[in-house]
Amino acid sequence: MIEQFNKDSLFCEYYKCWVSIYKEGAIRPVTLQKYKMTISWLERLIPDVKLYELDRICYQKLLNDYALLHERQTTMDFHHQLKGAILDAVDEGLIERDPTRKAIIKGKTPKEKKPKYLNQFELHTLLINLNLSEKINWDWFILLVAKTGMRFSEALALTPKDFDFSKQLLSVNKTWDYKGNGGFLPTKNKSSVRKIQLDWQTVIQFSQLIKNIPENEPIFAHLNNKIYNSTVNDALCRTCKKSNIPNITIHGLRHTHASLLLFAGVSIASVARRLGHASINTTQKTYLHIIQELENKDVDLVMRSLSTLS
Repeated sequence: MIEQFNKDSLFCEYYKCWVSIYKEGAIRPVTLQKYKMTISWLERLIPDVKLYELDRICYQKLLNDYALLHERQTTMDFHHQLKGAILDAVDEGLIERDPTRKAIIKGKTPKEKKPKYLNQFELHTLLINLNLSEKINWDWFILLVAKTGMRFSEALALTPKDFDFSKQLLSVNKTWDYKGNGGFLPTKNKSSVRKIQLDWQTVIQFSQLIKNIPENEPIFAHLNNKIYNSTVNDALCRTCKKSNIPNITIHGLRHTHASLLLFAGVSIASVARRLGHASINTTQKTYLHIIQELENKDVDLVMRSLSTLS
């Protein structure tokens, strides 16, 4: 298919073909959707640009036009999604020189971000204000994410079979296709398949809560015919407001879980395994601000320890 293109071919058509050949079936559907969104932006911004016309100025103008409507990080993602295809076109002689070289990434001023995580007191206040009824509801979901740091799709996919109450373990081995038509999907990566240790209180609560649910039936996914991330975030928002604490998202509870573990002295490697990160570098990058804060405390501790030696 890709052999049919020449220097006079439209870049957006080449890119569409490139995504079809190299990305479809090789990446997760949610990631593929991002590439398809990039295709739609190319058709909107440079529908008539041919491969031979894509020089550095043309490419920089494309990034600049995209950046007018997007934040810098989103523009950076757009750039990275294009770069692989462009470098292939350069290798094939369809584009004379790499137009992405020394590209300048711009973007709109970021919106004011919501707090990413709660402190220990705020989390405690949130949990005591949850409506933990005898039947499964979204407040039980909020509690479990806060106690385990699971991803939204991972928690939705949980079944009674995933709980090993005698060993206080919870197995994460699948996700729920909440963005599609429902049903189980593989985890985000191999490292996401893991076992999470549970505290005894959570074990006792959930052993009673799910005892009448068939072992392979999703515990939470049946609460709505169609599940949206916003549905659970709205429930969390109401409880945050009721608790008079900062409003965070379900993903913010994952950050809260990791942050509290790090502040408690749990190693970065252990936190990475518990969260299911593909690499410890992901954990370090995500929680760099906390790690730096802990390092500052370590410096103070080192200085105090050394001062006692004199």
